[in-house]
Amino acid sequence: MASDGEHEAENWMLSGKTALVTGSTGTIGYAVARKLAERGCSVMVHGTGDREEIDARCAAMRREYGTAVCYSDADIASPEGVRALVQQTEDELGAIDILVNAAAIQYVAPLEEFPLERLRAILDVNLLASIVATQLVIPGMKLRRWGRIINFASTNGLVSSPFKVPYSVSKHGIVGLTKGTALELGEYGVTCNALAPGFVDTPMFREPSSDLARREGVNVEAFMERLVRQKHVIPRLISPMELAAAVLFYCSDDAAAITGTVLPIDAGWTAH
Repeated sequence: MASDGEHEAENWMLSGKTALVTGSTGTIGYAVARKLAERGCSVMVHGTGDREEIDARCAAMRREYGTAVCYSDADIASPEGVRALVQQTEDELGAIDILVNAAAIQYVAPLEEFPLERLRAILDVNLLASIVATQLVIPGMKLRRWGRIINFASTNGLVSSPFKVPYSVSKHGIVGLTKGTALELGEYGVTCNALAPGFVDTPMFREPSSDLARREGVNVEAFMERLVRQKHVIPRLISPMELAAAVLFYCSDDAAAITGTVLPIDAGWTAH
């Protein structure tokens, strides 16, 4: 059994580190931000949403964990917005030690009907923003000879699905970004890994699934249950906190020799 001192050391294992978590006003990113703050990390929360609710969440994290928590609504659909986000993080919290590229958008439609503006938006937010953010944090991480970059891919970065081709393209790109970055940075003590979640209990799963159910003219809840059981060997949705725990592991010293990996947290989806 761990002693109180060991529990305290575990809780503060990231004390003094600064993390930027893109898309952290969303369900998954917020779970990651909370887990990092819980372990003593200063965190830049990023994304869109109701400002009062976001401010209340940030204040709660500061109060509960005693760490610095700031917020940015920078639009990362452009490289300029990504640069502004990174600069704001450095100005308010200091050099970035941990980058979690969690921001993502999705749209569901047959490929031949996919609107070009939607396609471009998916690639800009899901892939290009992650590339640019990674470029910007690399010099400081190399200088300090420590860094953790965790990218959110998807099972759709390992296999694909109908009506999600641009999303799948963006997530396959994240896998390539992860492996290439890991190869370049290993000698500097900087690791880069990715998570490939299956169906997670978030609006990003529920809303497109509802659209597809309506397209087929079937009950939404029954459709979602059928979808989960078709793909997941463990027949349930994945919790955002399960993903946050994996991010925390990748940030720990226990994972210092792990880089270039893509971890499926997919309830057995890609084991088929």
